[in-house]
Amino acid sequence: MDEIQDRLRNEAQGLLESGKIDAFLGYERGTLPLRSRPLLARNAADTEKLVWDRYCTNNLAVYLPVLFEKKKKDQELPRIGIAAKGCDLRSIFGLVKERQLPRENIVIVGLPCRGMADPVKMTALAGEVDGAAEEDALAEISEQRILQDVCLECEHPDAAGADVLIQGEPRNRGKQNFATVGSFEAKSAEERWRTFEAEVSKCIRCYACRQSCPNCYCKVCFADQGKPGWLSGGTHISDLMLFHIGRIFHQAGRCVGCNACLRACPMGVDLQIFTQKLVKDVQELFHYSPGLPLEEPPPLCTFKAEDSQAFISEP
Repeated sequence: MDEIQDRLRNEAQGLLESGKIDAFLGYERGTLPLRSRPLLARNAADTEKLVWDRYCTNNLAVYLPVLFEKKKKDQELPRIGIAAKGCDLRSIFGLVKERQLPRENIVIVGLPCRGMADPVKMTALAGEVDGAAEEDALAEISEQRILQDVCLECEHPDAAGADVLIQGEPRNRGKQNFATVGSFEAKSAEERWRTFEAEVSKCIRCYACRQSCPNCYCKVCFADQGKPGWLSGGTHISDLMLFHIGRIFHQAGRCVGCNACLRACPMGVDLQIFTQKLVKDVQELFHYSPGLPLEEPPPLCTFKAEDSQAFISEP
């Protein structure tokens, strides 16, 4: 990955020095082992900090709505370059479709993704990986034991559609088989409800899932509104369920499966079961993959007479 990292640094440096962008959003080495963290490079010197490795897990699209938020009416919007994996790129396209980002102010530098390591899995494998020759050691360990589960099923590892595509070898396209969703769908309605209740009962309402999700860009979340007040301030199961039902259904046709919500959750609430159920339903009902292609409007923003209406009576 060093070669790709060098190309990324050169590309970001060139964009900044030429004045095509005002800042570049990428990753730098984290302070903790097995972590890389977001970096906003504002000058060419900062680009030397940019990294590209198996720990660049954050979906950087989550920062873009804030960067483009106008503080004054006549404020000029910045020009931002961004390093994007396949999932990041799909989130960016989704935000552009929903008119949260000015496409002309973004330069997307696409990166070939080999899959992102799961920190929990990697910690368990720590004894098998030599820090001095990490990539060689990782190559000897099966991907199932290293990568995040969502990466194993990723169908878009190549960031196709980026403005600049860094050449390299992405991992083979996975097949999204919705295995977890299938076992959930096989349950009766009562069993599905009990599964949902048991999962969200772990929630402490820290809202880390909301804050880490690129799709949660509302200035005031319904969970924080006082007029009307949708939720009380506690963690009663009815409030937990209402919050998550509202947030999960907002993901219909929008969730790219980047796993940001699950990684951010301190309680291990597995929201992927439910968000991926909606991804599967939207694919089957509307033949739509979140974010792609850029020209296709989101299915819940359009109406076609031939659209299936089975979901209205068949939950």
